[in-house]
Amino acid sequence: MNATLLYITGFAVALVLALGLTPLVKRFAFKVGAIDKPNARKVHTRIMPRLGGLAIFLAFIGSFFVVLPFIPDGLLSAYDRNLIRAMLAGGTIIVLTGALDDRFELSAKVKLLLQLVAASVVVFGFGVKIDLLNIPFGQSMQEISGWISIPLTIFWIVGVTNAINLIDGLDGLAAGVSGIAITTILIMAFVLGFEPIILMSCLLLGGILGFLVFNFHPAKIFMGDSGSLFLGFMLATLSMIGFKQVTVVSLITPLLIIGVPIADTFFAIIRRWVNKRPIFAPDKGHLHHCLRELGFSHRKTVLIIYGVAAFFGLAAIVQSIFVQSHAANWVTFVVISLLVFFMQIGAELIGIVDKSKRPLLSLLARMRLKPDQQRGK
Repeated sequence: MNATLLYITGFAVALVLALGLTPLVKRFAFKVGAIDKPNARKVHTRIMPRLGGLAIFLAFIGSFFVVLPFIPDGLLSAYDRNLIRAMLAGGTIIVLTGALDDRFELSAKVKLLLQLVAASVVVFGFGVKIDLLNIPFGQSMQEISGWISIPLTIFWIVGVTNAINLIDGLDGLAAGVSGIAITTILIMAFVLGFEPIILMSCLLLGGILGFLVFNFHPAKIFMGDSGSLFLGFMLATLSMIGFKQVTVVSLITPLLIIGVPIADTFFAIIRRWVNKRPIFAPDKGHLHHCLRELGFSHRKTVLIIYGVAAFFGLAAIVQSIFVQSHAANWVTFVVISLLVFFMQIGAELIGIVDKSKRPLLSLLARMRLKPDQQRGK
C-alpha cells in the first residue's frame, strides 16, 4: 500500500469507527453515570452523557492498528516509531485521566498530577523534548540544554492540554477547533513531508469528524474531559514534533496553530487577575460566553470561532512557509503584530476581559478626534 492510500484508508477507518462507536459510548456513559448536569455556569439545559472523548480515542487507536500492517517499509524510521509510541502512551494516560474525571469529577490537583505524569512519560520514557529553538532575529536553530528543554516541553504539553479543556463550553466547539488545528498541522506536515505526523493527523482527524456528527449543535453527547484533555495532549505533541526535528519553529508557529484556545486561556487569566479572582476559578467570561451575550445563536457562535481558528491556522501556514527564508523574521514580526492588534480590538469589543475598560479603542478614538478638532479650529 502506497503512502497516499495509507493516509486515506486510515482517515476513512477512523471516521467509520467514530461513527459506530459514539452511540455505544453514549449508552455506556449513561450506564456508568458519566453525565453532565446543567447548572448556572453551563449552557445546556438537560442531562447529557459525557465520555465522548473515549469514542475519539478508540477510533484513533483502532484505525492505527488497522493500518499498521500495511505501512510500507521505510516509511517510518526508528525515530518516527518512537514518536508515535510516545504519543500513544501519553495519550492513553491522558484519556484515562479524563474518563475518570467524567465519572468521578477528580480534583484539579489530581488531574494536574496525572497530566504531569503523561508529559513526563513522553519526555523521560521516550526522550521526546523540545531541543532546538529558532529565536526571532537571532541565529537559526539554537540548541538548548536539558535543564531548559525538559521543563519547557512539560509546560507546553500540560498548558496546551488544559487550553483545549477551557474552550469546551458549547456543542462542537472544542472538537471543531481541534479539527481545524489538526488540519493545519496536516497541511504543514504534508508540505514538509513528515510521514508520521501526516499519518497521526489523518487518523485523529477522522475520529474527530466522526464524533462531531453527534457533538455539533444540538449535541447528543459531550466529549467531556476524556475528549478535551486527549485532544489537547495530541495537539501539544503534534504541534511540537510536527517537523523533522523536535523543535519550535520560530517559537510562533505552534502557538498560531492553537491560537484560539491559547488566546482564550490568556484572556481568562488576565480577566481573573483584573477582577481579583483565583486564576483557576471557572467563570462565564470565555470567548463563547461573550459572543452569546452579544446575541449570536449557539450555532453562529461556534461557526464564528471556527472562522477565527481557521484564520489562525492560515497564519501558521504562512509563517511556516516563510520560516526558512531571509524574510522569516520580518514576516513573523508583521504576522504577530497584526494578530495581537486585532485580538486586542476584538477582546475589547466583546468585553472578554472587562466590559467597561477599552484602552486601545479609547486611544484610537482620541487619535481620530484630534485631527477633527484641528480642522474645526
